[in-house]
Amino acid sequence: MLTPRRVLTLLAAFVAAAGVTLPAQAADIPAPGEIVMSPNISHVANVPKPEALADIHTDMAFQGDYAYVGNYYGFSVYDIKNPAKTSLVSSVVCPGGQMDMSVYGNLLFGSVDASRNDDSCNSHSQTAAEKSSWEGIRIFDVSDKSAPKYIKSVETNCGSHTHTLIPDKTGENVYLYISSYGPRDDYPDCRTPHDLISIVKVPLNNPTAASVIATPVLFPKGGYGGVKLPYPYGKSETTGCHDITAYPEKDIAAGACMGDGILLDISDREHPEVTATVRDETNFAFWHSATFNNDGTKVVFTDELGGGGRATCNEAIGPNKGANAYYDIAGGELVFKGYFKIGRHQADSENCVAHNGSLIPVKGRDIMVQAWYQGGISVVDFTDSAHPQEIAFFERGPDNTAPPLDGGFWSAYYYNGYIYGSDFNLGLDVLKLNDPRTNQANSVKMDLLNAQTQGSYPEHGRGVPGGQ
Repeated sequence: MLTPRRVLTLLAAFVAAAGVTLPAQAADIPAPGEIVMSPNISHVANVPKPEALADIHTDMAFQGDYAYVGNYYGFSVYDIKNPAKTSLVSSVVCPGGQMDMSVYGNLLFGSVDASRNDDSCNSHSQTAAEKSSWEGIRIFDVSDKSAPKYIKSVETNCGSHTHTLIPDKTGENVYLYISSYGPRDDYPDCRTPHDLISIVKVPLNNPTAASVIATPVLFPKGGYGGVKLPYPYGKSETTGCHDITAYPEKDIAAGACMGDGILLDISDREHPEVTATVRDETNFAFWHSATFNNDGTKVVFTDELGGGGRATCNEAIGPNKGANAYYDIAGGELVFKGYFKIGRHQADSENCVAHNGSLIPVKGRDIMVQAWYQGGISVVDFTDSAHPQEIAFFERGPDNTAPPLDGGFWSAYYYNGYIYGSDFNLGLDVLKLNDPRTNQANSVKMDLLNAQTQGSYPEHGRGVPGGQ
């Protein structure tokens, strides 16, 4: 049972109701396991991690009344028709990290970026230097949520750390842009230079025919060369992309590629082209992920300083490293506007850095919910991209159920009126935001959410972001 949250003062409640942002309390670190939150957010439910999945929870996807939560050991399906009574439907044991996922129709796609001796769910880990090693994409049929079926695998160069689902314009196929990195010349299928992505084409009427149809080079002249210095001063060399977010209806995508941030033209799904590149050699150590605003005129890039295993939310690191960076798209170029990082300092035992999030569908404003590992979940208004402001937060004190620097929220996404957080060790959390700046989002109902496949959200009624 979760420990009670800290009692909030009447003054704080009044301030939140009036729409005023409270200043961060940098020195106020919760006790282990203690929940603290802003007065405009409430904790609705927690579903503990299934016993069958022995590793940590990772990313999420949503479809209809169901949430899919990845785990280094497989994935789970949850019934979220009544969010306050969120319940586990099934778990699939199929090891191979990190199981970033997306769903489309009756298909679920899972990324495997950990070398296995074969592509089966009974495989075991082995070094990527072995010629028999397998990494890539697994495809499951989830038409029966109580018993998903593994139907196909596709091997890709350097595995699949993450992937981005992009429907074609006919509705007949989906494409998966496979992001991966970390080549070595002793890896038979992952040698330098790894300056490309893999594109998997999936015919929807015959998904078992899925295959790699292109490996476009995104950095033909080479990416950023990096800076080889100890943490926190080093900068990653670009040897692939970590994550790509697509906005299919606008034919654009944004890539976070280790040492570079990029914009792409994806009007030809099989031949994406880089149209702009940006670097931040002062503060960014590892370009991790990207999110467009609803208009497609801004990009939020995140810096995963320390790889998610360091205590970067402290005074020593400061407010501009391990943070979000906000860029306006002007004249086809990325123009830097400002940074945001949570102001609540975390304990030295807490891994904390900018990680995965999604937009909250509020017309006329740019508002995003985001995970910060053990820094918790933050809601930020970046309508003024030069001066982003936190308007809500939820966090626990240090996770004492696991070793230090090994816990917290991997992802936090908004879906049909609620915020869902995937916690490494503590399971799936459901939160409710009650704020005049965001309450109009409660009327927006979506049928599908793959966070790396953005779509313009509807004014009302139902919508399918990034879908057909």
